[in-house]
Amino acid sequence: MNQVLEFDTQRVTPDAILPLLTGYCMLPQLRREMMIDAAIATIELTPQEQANALEKLITRYQLTTLEQRQTWLKHYGMANEQLALLAMRELKIEKFKQLTWGHRLESYFLTHKSKLDKVIYSILRTTDAGLAQELYFRIQTGEQSFDELARQYSQGSEAQTGGMLGPIELSRLHPNLAKLLSTSKSGQLWAPMRLDNWVVIVRLEKFIPAQLDDQMRQQLLDSLFESWLTEQINSCDRIATFLHQG
Repeated sequence: MNQVLEFDTQRVTPDAILPLLTGYCMLPQLRREMMIDAAIATIELTPQEQANALEKLITRYQLTTLEQRQTWLKHYGMANEQLALLAMRELKIEKFKQLTWGHRLESYFLTHKSKLDKVIYSILRTTDAGLAQELYFRIQTGEQSFDELARQYSQGSEAQTGGMLGPIELSRLHPNLAKLLSTSKSGQLWAPMRLDNWVVIVRLEKFIPAQLDDQMRQQLLDSLFESWLTEQINSCDRIATFLHQG
């Protein structure tokens, strides 16, 4: 007998699932998860690791009581056994990351450190070069503060914070801005400069060197994993395209 999914007053038959996944653009996500499952298929966990993984998941989602757990399972349409499988899957993914890239994190970090450094900086953006020059001199002479002028004149969203932004990784900034800030000293104010369609005044507030701590290790592992996964998907797409053309 075919199973039927029920959502409120809607009933979904097995034949309708594929068109729905396609229509809602969810096939790529399904493909991604299946590719992850294939990658972690050989990862094994000890009974203690399995128990710890389940406990960690229960704590994270606050499923400490039977009622909380049942409500959560009902929301996701899962059986209680699937909760343990989900917890073990998450741990297997983390072990896969460690086994695949853990041994090269130090060298990867040193190679990419300049992009991982963070800055806190102030910026004032305007399209009026004359106004930018006037505001620069007001800040430079101490006539008015950067915060005050940014709130009044900056045309970007940073006006709400008095021009101050960050901490943010240098790699996420405009290349010219990143280069400027990476060579600045704390408190250094730069004269107005062109940045795409803007004229900007920039001041470095604080430079935060990246450190290979636990948080950074996890960030790098996640990044390497996502890059690998994207490449795997793209590689499969290229092979499929080649076979189709052939």
